[in-house]
Amino acid sequence: MRVFSLIFATSVTASTSYLSWTADSFIQRGVQATRNYGEATLYEGYEAAYALTKNKTYADWYQSQIDSAVVLENGTIRGWRYDYYSLDDYRIGNNILWWYEHTGDIKYKTAADIIRKQLDRHPRTPTGGFWHRQPNYPNQMWLDGIFMADSFYAKWTSLFDAENKTAWDDIALQFDNIEAHTRNRTSGLLVHGYDESKTAVWADPVTGAAPLVWSRAVGWYFMSLLEVIPLFPESHPGRARLTEYFTTLAAALKKAQDEESGNWWLIMSEPYPGAPGNYIESSASAMFTFGWLKGIRLGLIAPEEYLGPALRAYHSLTERFTKANDDGTVNWEGTVEVGSLGSNGTYEYYISVPLEENDHRGAGSFMLASYEIERHHE
Repeated sequence: MRVFSLIFATSVTASTSYLSWTADSFIQRGVQATRNYGEATLYEGYEAAYALTKNKTYADWYQSQIDSAVVLENGTIRGWRYDYYSLDDYRIGNNILWWYEHTGDIKYKTAADIIRKQLDRHPRTPTGGFWHRQPNYPNQMWLDGIFMADSFYAKWTSLFDAENKTAWDDIALQFDNIEAHTRNRTSGLLVHGYDESKTAVWADPVTGAAPLVWSRAVGWYFMSLLEVIPLFPESHPGRARLTEYFTTLAAALKKAQDEESGNWWLIMSEPYPGAPGNYIESSASAMFTFGWLKGIRLGLIAPEEYLGPALRAYHSLTERFTKANDDGTVNWEGTVEVGSLGSNGTYEYYISVPLEENDHRGAGSFMLASYEIERHHE
């Protein structure tokens, strides 16, 4: 990857490890330990920081977060509701499995199995897709939910039930459903979700699709594809389909990359890029940057086509969204608090949501992008 290092050296301050700086900063500030998907995303950044640096401080801190607030000694999950079905709750299963793989401690396997069994009971649409949440969003699938549940579903299956073709078929089905109902064939981008019953206030009466492309939802989906593709059996046809979903989305994101900033707008649907109230959003921009870089590393997309734009995007992340503090820490800026199809799904709704400093979803994604940059510059 010599070309990577040469371009990197001219694009990013090579002496700055944004991965370690961000990791150190959150430890210094303190993080309330929870099993929410925001914290789960940040913790994944610590997995990357530990993988790159082997700094035991990161692993010790991370394990203390999981053991104090998520997995109890008997393998149960603190505060888990067996009668509540929300895909957001399942994302922490990936972090739990990471600890099982790194320690062999059966309590983590026991905890992961709780989430896996919950998936078996989770309500589904008539075509077999997981509802985003019961009872709030009946028959709705969101891009967010693929990241929250299906990455875990694939990881658990790869570890403990790898020969189960029915499970792999089911995992592929979740992606297939999303693609069939939310992909815009003109732009190549995906709208936020769809309602199979076509009754939600925002649902297209013919297709059930949401009206707008919300960038972070696309980012969640882009990241999940990269998590799941390498786990799929090479002989399974779903692997080729998911690879095509990734490569075509990578190409669409290239067309949607903002020429001036090198990053991406909160609402990516035409005619909204550059419209009053719209802005360049940091969490999605980090997700897309990470996705391109990891896609190059996995051999899914060509470096000669994507490396330059990815490095430009990463440089913009460091310039626009990191802020050094007097105490030596760094802040992560410019991440929107939330985006939900529990709303009316309008442009006015999305741009009305405030930004949050040091948001864990944005910072964790930036850490993953920094890992991809820095692992090639060691």
